[in-house]
Amino acid sequence: MNNKIYRVSIMVSALLGAMPMEGLATEDESGKAGTVTKLPVIKVQGSTEKGPDELPDAYAGGQQARGGRVGLLGNKDLMDTPFSVTNYTAQTIKDQQARTVTDVTLNDASVRSINPPSGRFEQFSIRGFTVLNSEIAFGGLYGIVPTYSVPVEAIERVEIIKGPNALLNGMAPSGGVGGTINIVPKRSDDRPVIQLTGSYLSNSQFGGHADIGRRFGKDNSFGVRLNSVYQDGNTPFRRQSIRRNVHNLALDFRGEALRLFADVAYQERRVEAPLERVGVIRGVRPPSARHIDSGMTPSWTDANGQDIYGVFRAEYDISPILNAYAAIGARRGDYDFMRAAVSMRNANGDFITQPFRYLYKENALSAEAGLHAKFETGPIAHATNLGVSDFRLEYGNARQNFANIRSNVFNPVEYPEPMQGGLSHHLPIVNKTHLSSIALSDTLSILDEQAQLTLGARVQRVQVNGYSPVTGSRTTHYDKAAVTPAVGLLIKPWKKVSLYANYIEALTQGSTPTAGAININDIFPPSKTRQVEAGIKVDFGKLMTTASFFRIRQPIGFTDPATLIFAMDGKQQNQGVEMNVFGEPFSGVRFQGGVMYLNGELTKTAGAINDGKTAPGVPDVTANLGGEWDVRIIPGLTLTARSIYTGAQYLDAANTQKIPSWVRFDLGARYAVQHIATPVTIRANILNVFDKRYWSSAAASGLTLGDRRTLMVSATVDF
Repeated sequence: MNNKIYRVSIMVSALLGAMPMEGLATEDESGKAGTVTKLPVIKVQGSTEKGPDELPDAYAGGQQARGGRVGLLGNKDLMDTPFSVTNYTAQTIKDQQARTVTDVTLNDASVRSINPPSGRFEQFSIRGFTVLNSEIAFGGLYGIVPTYSVPVEAIERVEIIKGPNALLNGMAPSGGVGGTINIVPKRSDDRPVIQLTGSYLSNSQFGGHADIGRRFGKDNSFGVRLNSVYQDGNTPFRRQSIRRNVHNLALDFRGEALRLFADVAYQERRVEAPLERVGVIRGVRPPSARHIDSGMTPSWTDANGQDIYGVFRAEYDISPILNAYAAIGARRGDYDFMRAAVSMRNANGDFITQPFRYLYKENALSAEAGLHAKFETGPIAHATNLGVSDFRLEYGNARQNFANIRSNVFNPVEYPEPMQGGLSHHLPIVNKTHLSSIALSDTLSILDEQAQLTLGARVQRVQVNGYSPVTGSRTTHYDKAAVTPAVGLLIKPWKKVSLYANYIEALTQGSTPTAGAININDIFPPSKTRQVEAGIKVDFGKLMTTASFFRIRQPIGFTDPATLIFAMDGKQQNQGVEMNVFGEPFSGVRFQGGVMYLNGELTKTAGAINDGKTAPGVPDVTANLGGEWDVRIIPGLTLTARSIYTGAQYLDAANTQKIPSWVRFDLGARYAVQHIATPVTIRANILNVFDKRYWSSAAASGLTLGDRRTLMVSATVDF
């Protein structure tokens, strides 16, 4: 029973030896022994349903899965999840020739990339709130994936939970206000895999990808999966090149009761002349992106990163009534950047920047453990989860500044590379962050799970210490705790229809008073962002549709101009409607897409100056629609298309600087060569077919230049 292990459990009885109980001695408030109290009848049943840690199947069409990991709750079917989630499969990653998580999120209307493509790092917006790469978890563990860019060639699923989710996943290192992303690594299948892929990307990037997997031993209990990628060459942006060197090894053992998993990975990424977000000072109108020179930063700027990480995970069915899991992972990251930030000073596009070299290293350690239990008390079924998590991050940095240079975003001036030296790679630790938590949840259901109520809470502790880079002594200290509850209700009035509602929170480290505040030394507790959401999910068998209504309120800190007291009195409220569709409604015709209508409003600001204004970087409408068509008259040929739309956005809180809406189109085709001993699949995709020049985002205090037209071609040989 490798994949269908009977999982029915009651935590209390398991801890007591799983013995039948007629009664239980109790104590009154004084501590004296009381009378024996008879417990309700507990019914234990067997089930062949997938366990909380088993990967849900792909939905019709194979582009998305019909479920995914919901943090503490384990893997759940979409129709049994009282939250908004999206789960992209390895098939989508492969067919779209995705290289990083950013490429995969292009399919989701609720997610937007807010950092330039081919830039130093990836950054996202989910439901209008900024989400950093540190909000990407590896099998539920934060801090494991590379800090600046996450490759996907070795990924089986990219799972997105939209909205705050502190109960489900714990506090994200940067808050995770808009949502979080989880990636699931590939494992070896029972069928041996040997796939070799050669690829080309314009203007002159060539690469190769080897995907090899096999199982060994009795009942194929041992598995090995190796993914290696190398890619190098020039991008469509002027003077820019990217080199990627990625290797992932995944090992696993599956027994009757014990399952073990181990992952080791290495990534080297080098970007020459990476794009930067373009700042625009107050009062200057943002220029049209059509006239911006993509080579605005000097050719000698670069971004170099190396990451190595490993994860070990164990799952054990203690008995038919209790499942336990534990995981631990670690990562070392070393980064070396030569930067030249851009901030326009006038309508002519002039800017002054001080180039600097920036060294950064970080060490992360992340762990979790928990229990899954299922049992019944009378007519009520319970799915109980107890989990603990621990995340530790330490980092050091150093910076070397060079002389200012003057240039122009329309007509860049190339300066000679400054002389470097004197910056040591032995960086002292300047910050240590420790996030620890314990969480408990229970999903109560009746009428064969037609009505489900999820209740839970997480106690989170946040500890942050700062250190002097010279003496090593501690200079700052932060130690606060908070409780984040959550409630989720799901009702199935009909077999293929789920109605749901939730209340859930996100937790962010307390803000630091800004310069000029009279309470500059105050330490604030973690701030809570609160979401209420209601929605409907309908499964038509081969087509899934979802719709949700949500409101997220985030506190914002500011210094009162009258009292000069800093407080977390500000508010931003994002409320909207989100609709999604995916599946294969007709044989050979597949869809995935959605639309989000969003109202991001600053409801309380310093001095009430910007009350009622639209929050920066929040478009009113975002929409995606992608389709695939298998051409029957040419067996093996599939045509693909995708459109992406994003509404207008403001760069500033006063709503005086605005960028226009944009829409782009992608086209593609793939052909599976049939009737040969060694199958070959040829794929071709053109991103931004009409080479539209546009600002894709105004979030994070800067303008993001959108993708240029890019041709992607690959051939995969399946031995």
